[in-house]
Amino acid sequence: MKKLHLGLPKGSLQEATFDMMKKAGYTVRVSARSYYPTIDDDEISVRLIRPQDMSRYVEKGIIDAGLTGADWVKEAGSDVRVVVSLVYAKQQLTKVRWVLAVPEDSTIRSVDHLQGKRIATELVNVTRQYLAERGVVADIEFSHGATEAKAPDLVDAIVELTETGSSLKANKLRIVETIIESTTLLIANHSSWKDDWKRTKIENLAMLFEGAIIAREKVGLKMNVPNGALEQVLKKL
Repeated sequence: MKKLHLGLPKGSLQEATFDMMKKAGYTVRVSARSYYPTIDDDEISVRLIRPQDMSRYVEKGIIDAGLTGADWVKEAGSDVRVVVSLVYAKQQLTKVRWVLAVPEDSTIRSVDHLQGKRIATELVNVTRQYLAERGVVADIEFSHGATEAKAPDLVDAIVELTETGSSLKANKLRIVETIIESTTLLIANHSSWKDDWKRTKIENLAMLFEGAIIAREKVGLKMNVPNGALEQVLKKL
């Protein structure tokens, strides 16, 4: 039997992705410590992969397609096929932002003030490119986690992912600028995309995923309307 090897994001996007797939008609289950979920489609093989790594494995053809953030595709510089953009995040149907943030009492008010400063982030390459385009030279260090806790004692500023901004506020950090906006992407390997069977399977996934997200923004309404009143009712909807 032919199989489509699909990567799903491990971590903060996992629950939202499983929920989206359920609304798309798929049941995905995984035990607490497993990286191999089950799915009720014999033609799909699923593996959990960190979003940061997803695009590299898709590019190399280790998996055929995967769901990951546009931010991580850009960070890795991966050459993949973007099939569809899906606007959902951990908490809401919204884009997320990587923002430059500093302590509330910092004198840093713009990117220009970062000259010679130390910045911590997971998104090193994108941050470096953003600063270079603005003629700013700074010491950018990779953060393995708990980035919000590093300012001001260890670094002058951070570039961190935020959906609502509440965590930054709780850590007494002030947003200076948005570095990049990101959304979830369904990406595919170029060779897999050229395979007719796999392409059809991926396109069907894209259609179902997109439909599931659009449906969450809609309200179903069922009415019994006499034929003679139908046109008048439709005008009011």
